[in-house]
Amino acid sequence: MALLTSRNLTKRFGGLVALNELDLEVEEQSVHSIIGPNGAGKTTFFNLVTGFYEPEAGEIRFNGVQIDGLRPDLITRQGIARTYQNIRLFANMTALENILVGMHPHLQSTWIGTVVRSPSTRREETSATRAAQDLLYFVGLQGRGDFLAKNLPYGAQRRLEIARALASRPKLLLLDEPTAGMTSGETVETMAFIRRLREELGLTILLIEHNMRVVMEVSDRVTVLDYGEKIAEGQPGEVQKNARVIEAYLGRRKWGRAAEAEDA
Repeated sequence: MALLTSRNLTKRFGGLVALNELDLEVEEQSVHSIIGPNGAGKTTFFNLVTGFYEPEAGEIRFNGVQIDGLRPDLITRQGIARTYQNIRLFANMTALENILVGMHPHLQSTWIGTVVRSPSTRREETSATRAAQDLLYFVGLQGRGDFLAKNLPYGAQRRLEIARALASRPKLLLLDEPTAGMTSGETVETMAFIRRLREELGLTILLIEHNMRVVMEVSDRVTVLDYGEKIAEGQPGEVQKNARVIEAYLGRRKWGRAAEAEDA
């Protein structure tokens, strides 16, 4: 069953076609990777799904509901959360506070309740704090809730960003290059963590990643983009042997880990 689908999805920036009539289906509780050379349209697709961009044509459906054109906060409420290629934490807030921010879409307290400290507001704050501490434990950051985000090591910041995304209670989690800048040991730990997200939380994962080891080992399905168009799709082993995919990659760079610029 497809949790996320796009049909004829098109996005232009002036004369540049960043995505051209993209059809994509992400099955529920799968790990689906999107790969491709620099500028292929991968991050553009993420920005369309999360409401940062609006398409010129086509549609996006999540859980059967059309979401293209909705505001990002409304899409988050539908059950979609994401991380970013470049970490975007609130640097001067604590780890616990960052996670609490992620819970905001589902909190019920009003500003009046917050000012007068009503019993319902206090109960909700206590419950939210406990849930945030549970998420810190889940991502391996227990005991660091009072640390400022900027003072955490790089790998811990990556995990905190995922914890903040999980705080919004997503059904679909978009991970934008989660292993970028990591050591080989940290990459192995992140692969195991991605599997936990699906197996223990039942999440569907949509992954942008340029480390082919990660893609091949964690993905159920892989979609390959090049110049905004889908050139291949299938199981990891099938895609890896596809002649068009090999040409797209080896014509400009080798398979493997390399820094990738933000898509148009």
